[in-house]
Amino acid sequence: MVTVADSGKTRASVWLTARPAAPARRRSEAPSGLDRERITAATVRLLDAEGLARFSMRRLAAGLGVTAMSLYWYVDTKHDLLELALDRALGELTLTAGAPEGGWPGRLRALARGYRGLVAKHPWVAPLTAAYPNIGPHARAFDTALQRLLDATGLTDAARTGAHLAVSQFLHGCGGTVRRAPAGDFGLALDVLIAGIEAKAAPGQA
Repeated sequence: MVTVADSGKTRASVWLTARPAAPARRRSEAPSGLDRERITAATVRLLDAEGLARFSMRRLAAGLGVTAMSLYWYVDTKHDLLELALDRALGELTLTAGAPEGGWPGRLRALARGYRGLVAKHPWVAPLTAAYPNIGPHARAFDTALQRLLDATGLTDAARTGAHLAVSQFLHGCGGTVRRAPAGDFGLALDVLIAGIEAKAAPGQA
């Protein structure tokens, strides 16, 4: 079983830990038909089906038709798998590189609605985002898209930092209430956030 409380221990991120290559003889003993990509995909499916609290290496292994120990050929801990699954889910987001109609507010609306849809589809994403460093390649791409969006606002220095914090907290915070807050309320909150950034970006205010 995994709970958010498990995240309280200090541990290295899977994205910062290089796994030493296994000797050729031991590689030949690894379970056939498995790789990290397949295991990560199965982790996402299990989390979607049963939730974060019921996730375990035994359940995952059973779904793959292997022993739990087989999984440790590819990851060191269950937390590695949860980090990998989190970044895989974030890879489902559509990150707009250009400037669609509506400028940066339109891009922010698309980003926020996309993230809201993601956490509705994968409810376990929100608690894992709070529990882990969230520094995988898709998470970094997401933050890059957000940084480019904020570049378009014209904000600088403290105002830019404050806007980044406000948007980040809004996006990650909305994950915890996405199933309770009606779409209209979410849209109104997003309107208020955008209006606040526009006010700070107005001439003489940024």
